[in-house]
Parts: sequence; C-alpha cells; structure tokens
Amino acid sequence: MDLQIIIDYLSELSNNNNREWYHAHKQQLNDANLQFENLLQELILNIGKFDVSVINNIPKQLTFKLVRDTRFSHDKSPYNPAFRAHISSMGKLPVPVGYYIMIKPGDQSFLGGGLFADMFKDATSMVRDYITANSDEWNQIINSQQFTKYFTVKGNALKNVPRGYDKEHPQAEYLKFKSWYLEYEIKDKDLCDADKFLKTAVNIFKAMKPFNDYLNRALADFKMPER
Repeated sequence: MDLQIIIDYLSELSNNNNREWYHAHKQQLNDANLQFENLLQELILNIGKFDVSVINNIPKQLTFKLVRDTRFSHDKSPYNPAFRAHISSMGKLPVPVGYYIMIKPGDQSFLGGGLFADMFKDATSMVRDYITANSDEWNQIINSQQFTKYFTVKGNALKNVPRGYDKEHPQAEYLKFKSWYLEYEIKDKDLCDADKFLKTAVNIFKAMKPFNDYLNRALADFKMPER
C-alpha cells in the first residue's frame, strides 16, 4: 500500500485538469486506484473490529468518480482531483451514515463521519426530532472527552430554530442544523507513512462511532428517495 502513488497522480491531475491528460494517463490512474482500494480494504477490516456492519463491503463499490458535474458551476474543470469513499453498512449511500475519507493534495484531505447530505428533508426532520427527544444522550456524546479531543459538530444551518421546535430547547443550536457531520483534517505529510496513517484513521473512525450510531438510530426509518 503506497499512498504516495495516489498523491502523485492527484497532484498531476490537479495541474493538468483536462480530458487529454486524463485519458493519456489511464495506467497511472489504475495504479492509484489500486492503492486506494488496498487502503479501503484495510480500513474495512480494521473498522470491522469495532463495527461489524461494514465488514462485507467491496472497496471498488465504495468510491466516487473523479468526473465533476459542471452544468451549474463556474468552475468548468472536468475532474475533482480527489479520491473519496464512504464506508457504511449500506456502502457509499449517504444513509446509513458511516466513515468518509477524502484524499486530496494540498492539505485538503480529511476523515469524516455523520450526515453530510442536507438535501433529504425527511432525514433532517428525523434527526431534529431525535435530538429533541434524546437531548441528554446527544449532549453526552458531543461533550465526551474522546469526542472533543478530535471533533466539533459541523453542518449547514438555518439562522433560527425551525418552526415547530422549541427555541428554548437545550440543544436548540443543533436543531438549526440541516446536516450534522464531523471532519478530521489530514495533512499531506501525514500520508507519507501508510501504516501510521491507517492507524490514525482507524482511531479517528472509532472515536466517531458513538456519533454515527446516534444518527443512525435517528435515521432508522429513512428511505432513500427513488430516482
């Protein structure tokens, strides 16, 4: 497992973000993909020691494409020079929430957890309702020593507590949120030693698990919209 192969490829893609370069370097992409899938397999095996729900995932099915949707973007560069994957009991679907990894040169890599997708209104309502009814548990999780050592809760939020929820609720600030997620930043230098990075990632994901478990209980009845 050589993460430098990933960094080198993505760095070159970032500097040559065009279709001609991309298609001329397919073998380099294949080599980088192989290293990323090897990393994902190791993550699955190690996460599986504390979260057995992920153990049957296939690495290739967890990754996201490099191709960008530029239809509504001012940035027309065709590729996102980042390797991304989501590991959960249902693979890369945003719900159930799981363990997210993005490798992107320029100190933009991070490990993530929680609910990133705020376009699902039902999911947002379910989490708000669950926080309302289980505020003590939420408070214990996000203020635990293991949690605050690494994380603060992030997410897109409204300016005010939405209609139908108590403005004086102990967790009113989090009821404004439309998504609830965690990010742990990874510097490029932290990727140089693959074995050390793997240990760090597993420890970070293990620390996320109570937060993920809480959200997944809130989202137990969520159904992905049909296309």
